[in-house]
Amino acid sequence: MIYQGNAITVVRGDDDIATLTFDLQDESVNKLSSAVVTELDEAVKALQGESGLAGLLLTSAKEAFIVGADITEFQAMFGKGGDFLESMLVRVHGIFNAIEDLPFPTVTAINGLALGGGCEVLLTTDFRVMSESAQIGLPETKLGILPGWGGCVRLPRLIGADNAVEWIAGGTQNRADVALKMGAVDAVVPAEQLEAAARDILARAIAGELDYRARRTEKQQPLKLGPIEQMMAFETAKGYVAGKAGPHYPAPVEAIKVIQKGAGEERARAQAIESKAFVKLAMGEVAFNLVGLFMNDQVVKKKGARYEKQARPVKQAAVLGAGIMGGGIAYQSASKGTPILMKDIKDDAIELGLKEARKLFAKQVERGKLTTEKMAERLTNIRPTLAYGDFGHVDLVVEAVVENPKVKEAVLAEVEAEVSEQTILTSNTSTISITRLAQNLKRPENFCGMHFFNPVHRMPLVEVIRGEQTSDAAVAATVAYARAMGKTPIVVNDCPGFLVNRVLFPYFGGFSLLMEQGADFARVDKVMEKFGWPMGPAYLLDVVGLDTAVHAGEVMAEGFPERMGSLGGGAKGEGDSQSAIQVMFENDRLGQKNAKGFYAYEEDRRGKPKKVRDEAAIELVKGVARESREFSDEEIIARMMVPLCLEAVRCLEDGIVGSPAEADMALIYGIGFPPFRGGALRYIDAMGVDAFVALADDLAKELGALYAPTDKLREMAAAGERFYDTQNQAPAQA
Repeated sequence: MIYQGNAITVVRGDDDIATLTFDLQDESVNKLSSAVVTELDEAVKALQGESGLAGLLLTSAKEAFIVGADITEFQAMFGKGGDFLESMLVRVHGIFNAIEDLPFPTVTAINGLALGGGCEVLLTTDFRVMSESAQIGLPETKLGILPGWGGCVRLPRLIGADNAVEWIAGGTQNRADVALKMGAVDAVVPAEQLEAAARDILARAIAGELDYRARRTEKQQPLKLGPIEQMMAFETAKGYVAGKAGPHYPAPVEAIKVIQKGAGEERARAQAIESKAFVKLAMGEVAFNLVGLFMNDQVVKKKGARYEKQARPVKQAAVLGAGIMGGGIAYQSASKGTPILMKDIKDDAIELGLKEARKLFAKQVERGKLTTEKMAERLTNIRPTLAYGDFGHVDLVVEAVVENPKVKEAVLAEVEAEVSEQTILTSNTSTISITRLAQNLKRPENFCGMHFFNPVHRMPLVEVIRGEQTSDAAVAATVAYARAMGKTPIVVNDCPGFLVNRVLFPYFGGFSLLMEQGADFARVDKVMEKFGWPMGPAYLLDVVGLDTAVHAGEVMAEGFPERMGSLGGGAKGEGDSQSAIQVMFENDRLGQKNAKGFYAYEEDRRGKPKKVRDEAAIELVKGVARESREFSDEEIIARMMVPLCLEAVRCLEDGIVGSPAEADMALIYGIGFPPFRGGALRYIDAMGVDAFVALADDLAKELGALYAPTDKLREMAAAGERFYDTQNQAPAQA
């Protein structure tokens, strides 16, 4: 035994080959925490001190090789400032360089995922052998940073600048066959042959058959690129990547700049360039917020996994109501392997649902994700029916009929009589109270909400809504089914609009008030899109459907009359006046569904709706305005964001959602809240709770209850408290 730690062991074999094994105790995966990096340093020093070694093999005792650095340490680390980060990077570069400089050949056996820091470890060795099922990649740009432990230096020298730019800027996970084709690895073999293949390469290098020193020289020297090649590899890529990433995500373009600046340098100088850029990104708010999102996502996944452990498995599902939504739910279930019955009362609805499912499967075939044989096989997981004949064997039913309480109540009572006593019933409702829908059920404990977002195949969130009588077993089964469908379920309590729509509609309320005061809706859209939303509020309303928005607004107005009364009828104090949303609806401008809303819609070359300016809509909105005011971008952002953020606060205070992490993830996954801003509650933290309360108070004086902070939020402001703990504060700007 050369070295023994909690995560790393180094053993010397009879053939004088040392095997360094990553096996982090009490963890399911290997990750490079600061403690593990310290062990790696000690292990490498032990190897340097061992005489007569012929070679080194790097392996993992886990299913994955190394999944990356320990992201749970990032925010605290970033908070220690640039000097600390710089010294950490210099230290890790020293350790990794020491592996690369060992006086004998080295090889890594990649048995599973090797991502981020894990991928950077394997780049230090002379050779790499990969299991057929393994994947490697450098996904750091997805966290708002870039590979900082040599990835931006070694990978381009290994696979070429253009390929490295694609891998690093895209943050992709790459299959073994792709890695072999690119030259990132030297061989790909079945898992059971991995160690033997790695040892074979090592033996050939020791015998001089493979020149490991030439490999090292190539990794440590400047890239062999002429000026024209550099221009082709980097300048073109920067323009393309900047367009794709957008202005709010600087890491992908910064990574290209680092590869470009380091291309003409030897190892030490190139690593210094990489470190400087890493620190700059790590000290910014985007990286802080994206790392925060990763942490929040882990919270949500862990809660989901706990529910799943308690759940009876859903082996057979059913959806009531075919059409687009039912077809989308059926597709999602079938594509992930859970058979589903799709019931409707009309043949043409059934055909519409099947058509939707077939269309979505066909797209998977077009993209090369599915073979036509697999598509045919998965389509057989959907069984259309006009009767309840096989419902006695169904484990969970999703009711997805029209958003009308009386219709839903009738359908739910009807299906309850046809299923077993253990069957879980769920309603795909966006606004109607689950407690209300349970009133006529004999087994209300077996009933909960399962709110999918449209389009089902794209939107990751499912709200699982607990009614007053919903049992833990019903919630657990629904969460487990949502996870089996590849969705992210978040459990919320019952109230009008639940979590996501309850938070979204005050945002629409802020939009309506801007229209009343003469703002230009197209400008509001541009400002909010520049702020980071995927679409502005007028465009979003067109996509949602003005009829849907009016109906949901009425539910919200009834539930929260003081704050949201104007969403369901005339504006305050103006009994006969209407919001811009209602005026659109009453003029049969329903949005994309009938090609006219705040904008008119034409088909683009791919047959997708494209918005165009519409004078008729502009005139209608002008008729709503009671005054004519100019608003700055900052005023528009405040008027839109404050009510949304306040409602997220209220949902947390009212116990509708269990934690700030779940609230923020639901808004990002459900309505496209700008991810780089971290979510509504992290947005308040970034502004400072006291500053946010002061801003809200100023607006409330003019605009009323929709903008009024809660008492508890005022107390938080006075006490200097935050929604996320203080060790996760955003770093000071570098």
